[in-house]
Amino acid sequence: MSLDVAGLRARFPSLTSGIAHFDGPGGTQTPAEVGAAIAATLTGPLSNRGTSVTSERNAEAAIAGFRSAMADLLGAAPEGIVHGRSATQLTYDVSRTLAKGWGPGDDVVVTELDHDCNVRPWVQAAAAVGATVRWLRLDPATAELDLDALDEVVTERTRLVAVTGASNLLGTMPPVARIAARAHAVGALVHVDGVHLTAHSHIDVTALGADFFVCSPYKFFGPHCAALAADPALLETLHPDKLLPSTDAVPERFELGTLPYELLAGVGAAVDVLASLAPGEGTRRERLAIAHGLVHEHEMALRTRIEGGLADLGDRLTVHSRAQQRTPTLFFTLRDADAREVAASIASRDVLAPAGTFYAHEPFRALGLDVDAGIRVGVAPYTDDSDVDRLLTGLADALA
Repeated sequence: MSLDVAGLRARFPSLTSGIAHFDGPGGTQTPAEVGAAIAATLTGPLSNRGTSVTSERNAEAAIAGFRSAMADLLGAAPEGIVHGRSATQLTYDVSRTLAKGWGPGDDVVVTELDHDCNVRPWVQAAAAVGATVRWLRLDPATAELDLDALDEVVTERTRLVAVTGASNLLGTMPPVARIAARAHAVGALVHVDGVHLTAHSHIDVTALGADFFVCSPYKFFGPHCAALAADPALLETLHPDKLLPSTDAVPERFELGTLPYELLAGVGAAVDVLASLAPGEGTRRERLAIAHGLVHEHEMALRTRIEGGLADLGDRLTVHSRAQQRTPTLFFTLRDADAREVAASIASRDVLAPAGTFYAHEPFRALGLDVDAGIRVGVAPYTDDSDVDRLLTGLADALA
């Protein structure tokens, strides 16, 4: 059994543009089913949520569908799924809420591997209350977190550990469960940025040891929004700032204002598209597990092809994605060419593999790189061999 890539591509109207997309880590293309679900919900009938008429019930159905779909995707409870505008917004909200209970003498641990959305909110929240920030360092030689000092960094003073599930720059997948086990052993909470990981792996938030797990559906075929998964019992203990008349029920107490019902419907449709990649019967969660296995096999084969093509270019480039466990995302710098110019050259051939830091501020600093010094290549489920051929030919010509 293998992924039907041609059949999957046919579900994406945007792919008829001819663009070879290697910008999946920044956001995937969107299948027709997702656009249809958004349009159908938005054009109604649709009202603010309630139960008296069809338009109100449609809003309620969109919310319930969103929570159910994300729960199936992440192995979480629907009652613990929170909608957010972005992973950054959700992380800021959680950090400010948790920081109400922190003060001098408390530690917060962040890493040099993370996207800045899982660094700056915690650094700023700690500074606001006088807590100390401690770091898990990135080893540039291996693109792995240096965990030799884990027990020294995560101590009885630690209140929270923030760690990525996978680096959006390097693809590195750190041992989250090991880090979480250490955090829990000293009574700390664990906040996992799962934005990049969720696009490439079958997620089980409990197995990961994530007390909070955030992800962004637009990285896996959905609309531009985000979701947080947590144990509803944990959410009950937290009291974010909110409007007085708004509900105090969980998870609604964390969702400020009227929800974008049409986007919630789009998220449900995106999860259904993923599940549909697995042939046969079974629950949606079971089909998602099979689908992610098929996607993984396909994406790893393409990653291997790209790595071989980059190796053929010799010492003209340096690939920094070296971790043993990593996603199909590659970041490389160029010896004697401007990354922005090379990215522009291949873009002129409708091959999109951009240059930049991609908000991975700390990894860039740890690697000792200048801004826009490298190019990121990310594979998505709809990427095919012809896309890879065009990428490698474009890079070879640009560096000739």
